[in-house]
Amino acid sequence: MSSHYDVLGVSSEATGEEIKKAYRKLARKLHPDVNPGEDVAEQFKAVTHAYEVLSDPQKRRVYDTTGNENGTDNGFGGGYSGQGFAFQDIFDTFFGGGGHGGPASRVRRGQDALISVRIELRDAVFGVNKKLEVDTAVVCPTCNGSCCREGTHPERCDICGGSGQVQRAVRSILGQVMTAAPCGSCEGFGTIIKDPCNECSGQGRIRSRRSLTIKVPAGVATGTRIQLSGQGEAGPAGGPAGDLYVEIRVNNDSTYMRDGDDLHATLSVPMTAAALGTELRLETFDGTQTIDVKAGTQSGEVITLRSLGVTHLRGYGRGDLKVHLHVETPGKLDAAQEELLQQLARLRGEQFTEGKLVASGGVFAKLRDKLGNL
Repeated sequence: MSSHYDVLGVSSEATGEEIKKAYRKLARKLHPDVNPGEDVAEQFKAVTHAYEVLSDPQKRRVYDTTGNENGTDNGFGGGYSGQGFAFQDIFDTFFGGGGHGGPASRVRRGQDALISVRIELRDAVFGVNKKLEVDTAVVCPTCNGSCCREGTHPERCDICGGSGQVQRAVRSILGQVMTAAPCGSCEGFGTIIKDPCNECSGQGRIRSRRSLTIKVPAGVATGTRIQLSGQGEAGPAGGPAGDLYVEIRVNNDSTYMRDGDDLHATLSVPMTAAALGTELRLETFDGTQTIDVKAGTQSGEVITLRSLGVTHLRGYGRGDLKVHLHVETPGKLDAAQEELLQQLARLRGEQFTEGKLVASGGVFAKLRDKLGNL
């Protein structure tokens, strides 16, 4: 019986892409709608079955190991019924796996990296271009990732013959089976670097500090991470770099506090200015703004300046700037100031007892007046 590889016309070392191309070519040629005939139909079924097994990595591995034409674990060489046992699981448990993948590649993707960068609140409001110094792994400039000294190259391992694996026969409850393990001489790579690069010691990469500029978008907050694809650690043997993640930390501001995309600030207003009304100037991230304080303003009142807050990170527009007013009560009065305030109190009809002003109109007074009218 022809093997599945023979049916598709490929070698046992064929890649998944080569198997797919071979199947498509044969399928177009043998499809019943194109080439009717009983013999052709049987060939088409055989080709399709072979592709179903070899295109599935798990089924292909079982087929290569056991010869089971369906690529399932319920048979060994066509003569062993597993009775519910998964052959590959038993094989891996006792012998460490079949290992028919060929030599391992030295070239691997580098690791992702994470750094933290601090910005000011103004930068979070409008965004900023930030220059960074990153200490990371880069491709070795001497060997360009080849890992070898100039003029040399990796040599095929004499122990495994370049396969990266060594095989041995082992007797087990399943009979005598062949096992494969990474070659100890070349560590599974199939080649040995006899003359490694002096600068990178045969790693194909070195540690280096490099500069890059990132664009921090408006609206970021502490904890926001920016992903820079391919800016992380260079991989071994010149492998592709991982990604760099930049975590944002926003410094506290001496004037403004952030709440979501709104900004909050507190302005102190003299008692007389709050009573008579005034205009105050506030330096914002958008320039000087005039705050209109109306006569009779009470401490704790909030004036909202629309769209002067933080830019929305995902969307359009900005938050608001909320100005909290704090009315200052003078702590020390000279004789003239005290006399003026006493005159004001008398004009307002406030009472004095033993030279001291009697407070009125408080919460309890209002409650008493309300109850008195019942």
